[in-house]
Amino acid sequence: MTTSNEEILDAIRRNRPAPIELPSVTGEWTTYADCRQQFVEVLQAVGGQAIIARTREEADEQLRRLAIYSDAQKIASLVPGVGKPNVDLASIVSPHALEDVDIAILPGEFAVAENAAIWVTDRHVPLRVLFFLCQHLVLVVSADTIVDHMHAAYERIAAISNDNTPPFAEPMFGAFISGPSKTADIEQSLVIGAHGPRSLTVCLISEHST
Repeated sequence: MTTSNEEILDAIRRNRPAPIELPSVTGEWTTYADCRQQFVEVLQAVGGQAIIARTREEADEQLRRLAIYSDAQKIASLVPGVGKPNVDLASIVSPHALEDVDIAILPGEFAVAENAAIWVTDRHVPLRVLFFLCQHLVLVVSADTIVDHMHAAYERIAAISNDNTPPFAEPMFGAFISGPSKTADIEQSLVIGAHGPRSLTVCLISEHST
């Protein structure tokens, strides 16, 4: 006896459109004469701020001048030379213990000029929830890693995999972060920090010290 569910599925199978080839993802994508400047401008447009420095030491000096750092009580840092951490992340097992971190200084893998996104993973971050629980997030990334657009970004992610393995072959957490947490209602009332970090600061380091 045929059930109504089977009848519906049979009808869908009989009326499926003819298959078509997927569109090509190759093309003349937008590029920028100055990827760093484009990144900084877009970052500011989405509510973030940039620190431009030659070294981590310079980035640390500039960061310490910001109120988000000077006012912070609990500081976590996984970037040597940037920030003076007083939260021992190695001793923390439960993500709930990070709920009162004021500022987290974490490494970014690379940046994207077109949307000011930073690709982050948990390869060097033991508790990935730290990206989202802290009050203020600081990402440190090499300025040399900025790519023009998301097509190049996904190619770079594929290249991160080792020894010709397919993209995302290794189990790994990864996310693109662009600007601080924000949301807007139907009346276009924008709220910053609604469900995540209240601010995002990106430290672009020129020298190959990252």
